Amino acid sequence: MHPVIGTIFAFIVGVVVDSIVNMGLIMVGGMAIPPPGGGDISDMESLATTMHFFQPKHFIFPFLAHAIGTFTGALVAALIATTHKMKFALAVGVFFLASGIYSVAMLPSPRWFTILDIGLAYIPMGYLAGKLVEG
Repeated sequence: MHPVIGTIFAFIVGVVVDSIVNMGLIMVGGMAIPPPGGGDISDMESLATTMHFFQPKHFIFPFLAHAIGTFTGALVAALIATTHKMKFALAVGVFFLASGIYSVAMLPSPRWFTILDIGLAYIPMGYLAGKLVEG
């Protein structure tokens, strides 16, 4: 496989794995801690409408989904990449940081969650995954 194709493949697989883990945890979280008032967490509009009713417990699974999803996707990307493993792990973290910033802009989440999520769920998890692979 050509090195450029391999590196693109590593990033894409990392993003796909991250997305699968993230959505899986979000869905499990919605079953484990149902949203108040029967809100629909799979629909952005419904989520935006009911988010002001959320208690801190309702933000546990979203944070875990973002952090564990990013860590897993970054780990996979770093494992697949033949060189620059840390760069690929961080690239997945940056990609999902951008997604997280977009979500924060679109959804009225509490400030404490925004700071926690943006600060700890993406770049630190990508870095941790990269360090784990690098040894």
